[in-house]
Amino acid sequence: MSELLPHLATCADDLAFVHGVKVDNNNHGPAVYHTLTGSQFPGSASIGSWVTYGLGSENRDLPGFVVLGDRRGATIGGAGVWGNGFLPAAYQGSLFRNGETPIVDLRRPPGRSASDQRAELDLLGWLNRRHRDGRSDTGDLDARISAYELAFRMQARAPELVDLSGETAETRRLYGFDDPVAEPFARQCLLARRMVERGVRFVMTLHGAGEDRWDDHGNIRGRLPKHCREVDQPVAGLLKDLKARGLLDETLVVWASEMGRTPFDNNLVTQTPGRDHNQYGLAVWMAGGGVRPGATFGETDDFSVRGADGEIPVRDVHATILHLMGLDQYRLSALHAGRFKRLTDIGGRVIEEIVA
Repeated sequence: MSELLPHLATCADDLAFVHGVKVDNNNHGPAVYHTLTGSQFPGSASIGSWVTYGLGSENRDLPGFVVLGDRRGATIGGAGVWGNGFLPAAYQGSLFRNGETPIVDLRRPPGRSASDQRAELDLLGWLNRRHRDGRSDTGDLDARISAYELAFRMQARAPELVDLSGETAETRRLYGFDDPVAEPFARQCLLARRMVERGVRFVMTLHGAGEDRWDDHGNIRGRLPKHCREVDQPVAGLLKDLKARGLLDETLVVWASEMGRTPFDNNLVTQTPGRDHNQYGLAVWMAGGGVRPGATFGETDDFSVRGADGEIPVRDVHATILHLMGLDQYRLSALHAGRFKRLTDIGGRVIEEIVA
């Protein structure tokens, strides 16, 4: 564990590592899609959509799949990385912004009563259903009708969810709120815990955007410590908080990027050394949710570039996540364009070595 992650190092005994995972592209965009949807190309369903499609949600007043974005900008791939793809539109992720107002227009406008708003939605729903009846391929409209109803219910539940003022000073310190560098991601991680408590099925927490991505081709000495400080205490705080509340055993936490990095410097690009892309050496860790604490599977070669004992395709990681979530990768499928599509496509190997 790097000395740049001192807080996460205290959680090492709860983590299970997979080393030498391979993605099928060495460019950010296709690699992000491959890691999060199982395909290099836009249009496939996000892993969060697959999980909510298979399991549903435990809270009808909040989205089943929530995305907590970085306030500095959009992630590579944009909304497609949490899109529903060919699954029903109701299973796409719902983006929450990072900051004091994660949900835009959450509160009812002044002077508008709940009964007035309910009457407006009833009329809108009647018009939409009238338009839908007698037509085919109405999945998007069905999702829009459902989204309006969910938004109405969220006005009652979501304000309490995103209001962090009731959290204790001890909890805020645990996540790193007192460190201005860590505070933005600490807010995301604390929101993630509150969502898990309230039955949100899948939370995707994103870090890095624009010039603040982990794409350190140069000046790694200056950039990497900042990236690590931004996430170290918040992630460790999330793990410790979940564990203290008895939630870690039933919550699967996964840390991953879209690719690994080379062990040698990238001086062809810049005179300040950095690291290049490496699609063959991604490291992933998991914790909780049926994972065997302290387990390790896979290793890279003597040059830390490729898997030493053969490739571990990213579909094996997906298969393992689905297995830990109680889902059969082969039964979780959707008929699209004449064939049954799956997150793992041709199928992946469940990495039993990290399963408790």
